Amino acid sequence: MKTVILCGGLGTRLREETEIRPKPMVEIGGYPILWHIMKTYAHYGYTEFVLCLGYKGNMIKEYFYNYEMLENDFTVELGTKNVEIHRTHDERGWKVTLVDTGENAMTGARVKRIQQHIDAEHFMLTYGDGVIDLDINKLVEFHKSHGKVATVTGVSPESRYGELLIEGDHVLSFEEKPADHGNSISGGYFVFDRRVFDYLQNDDACILEKDALRKLAADGELKVYVHNGFWQCMDTYRDYQYLQRIWSEGKALWQRW
Repeated sequence: MKTVILCGGLGTRLREETEIRPKPMVEIGGYPILWHIMKTYAHYGYTEFVLCLGYKGNMIKEYFYNYEMLENDFTVELGTKNVEIHRTHDERGWKVTLVDTGENAMTGARVKRIQQHIDAEHFMLTYGDGVIDLDINKLVEFHKSHGKVATVTGVSPESRYGELLIEGDHVLSFEEKPADHGNSISGGYFVFDRRVFDYLQNDDACILEKDALRKLAADGELKVYVHNGFWQCMDTYRDYQYLQRIWSEGKALWQRW
């Protein structure tokens, strides 16, 4: 089963970093967040990836083309072609397909444009900016058990705001930044079967969330896998700082490798 990762957006809310690189290449602990996402899938045995490129996509192409040298120490014998790689990380066997899906394409168009690279009944998909401590095998097992077109992972992130319980003008309780497990949001980390392509168009304006997921839900073809563990997207500079901090403190709960 292949994993499709959306890597083409502009990342405008993280402009401090994305002026010079695509958001999936913004580094956490010295490694692109895209690498962290791929390591999570690889931990569970999923090592075939299709990357949907757009904004500054050549930087992602260059990263993987030169991956062995960029992410490992090596010895080169000058005057020859002899290079000995001293592996810090072992990603041998990863198969990464990099597809230019358009500079201005929306998410649905990007997915439609990689259809030719999906040769199995099911595939997974996520965004190139969110990390999670999800058991991918359990997600896949759940998806295959219900037979619907799509599964979305539902998460309950901690609120950034204090929650007030009020009666009239009286505050009955105050809870600082609660995590509400009663209301989930989409954490990305989808599983689809190939029928999802029937819900998408090869048009830059096609939006996965609006044009496909809404229709799938209306048709009764979208299931949710609820995940109550760690999840964090890197949507803003504040998110970026948070992920950097917990990585440096050894509290990166998504790190399973």
